[in-house]
Amino acid sequence: MLTNIFWSLLINLTRGVQELASLHMAAEALSILALLLAACMLTAALSLQLNFYQNSCPRAEAIVQQVVQQHFQQNSSVPAGLLRLHFHDCFIRGCDGSVLIDSTDDSIAEKEAPPNLTLRTFDVIDDIKAELEKECPGVVSCADALALAARDGVALAGGDFYDLPTGRRDGTVSNMGDVHIPSPLFSVEQALSAFQSINLDLEDLTTLLGAHSMGFCHCGFFIDRLYDFRGTGVADPRVDPNLLTTLQQKCPPHLVTIENITQDITVFMNQFSTTFHFSNSFYHNVLNEKALLQLDQDLAFTDYTSTLASQYANDAVLFRKRFSESMIKLGSAGVLMGRDGEIRTNCRRVNNATSISSGAKLSAP
Repeated sequence: MLTNIFWSLLINLTRGVQELASLHMAAEALSILALLLAACMLTAALSLQLNFYQNSCPRAEAIVQQVVQQHFQQNSSVPAGLLRLHFHDCFIRGCDGSVLIDSTDDSIAEKEAPPNLTLRTFDVIDDIKAELEKECPGVVSCADALALAARDGVALAGGDFYDLPTGRRDGTVSNMGDVHIPSPLFSVEQALSAFQSINLDLEDLTTLLGAHSMGFCHCGFFIDRLYDFRGTGVADPRVDPNLLTTLQQKCPPHLVTIENITQDITVFMNQFSTTFHFSNSFYHNVLNEKALLQLDQDLAFTDYTSTLASQYANDAVLFRKRFSESMIKLGSAGVLMGRDGEIRTNCRRVNNATSISSGAKLSAP
């Protein structure tokens, strides 16, 4: 596509030059042409590309797909974990794989921040990276491995397989203090503001939340809706009564450990299915007041999001298509390209041990 744009630009501007009566004007036009083409070539060189590894590591995407499938066969909840891991990575410093980095003796990494303590599937990325390094050492980034794994997980769980541009490079900074993930307690307006910070819009917000049709959720993320909604001392009146009873049985307040969320009780995100199938069922739950999280349920109470939820509930094909498009947008957030960043040989640590030193120090306030 970019090649066609270059040639079209070249042809049109050349025709314009030929029509100029003045040699001076022709020279100026040629200079402008050269500058425009140089700008276009620079933009193309610094853009994510489909089949980025077709020459440097032809089997890269096949390797990622194979490893994800192996883990999926052992644990069908893996796609939900990969999606959440990719989402948290992109929301912090852009899609640079920084969420994968481990803390060191003098640095606290992103994965230690409270919103990230329940992230999982790091082992899947470790296995992917190990196979990629065997095939083509130092070529495929951890950021791309994670983005591709999330894509492949969606497809295995029932979503569409979509072509994903690659060429991301890995970040060298992982700072716990940088972690600001949209909270399940956010209003739609607050969540939208967070999404807009990484160039996503209200349609992307509504669409990407559809991933909550599968996976687990900790009781601590919605306990207030069951017993003390917004400090009222009673449950959220918008929760379906039968669902409320079920959730109160599964999440008794004395067993919910918000202070240590990793030890908290988990329940299925979709209380009406015990499978981890990716589908448009989330929107049926939203419209019937059967969503777990406050933010999810709020989609039913704003005009645009409720209309979109209704469309998705009635058209699974449309939802899967839009979800793929929003995932591609998400995966383009804040990416490092060209000479920025690095290609980590181990996704859990930067190549130069001192590179992470610009992250959070253990002695920092």
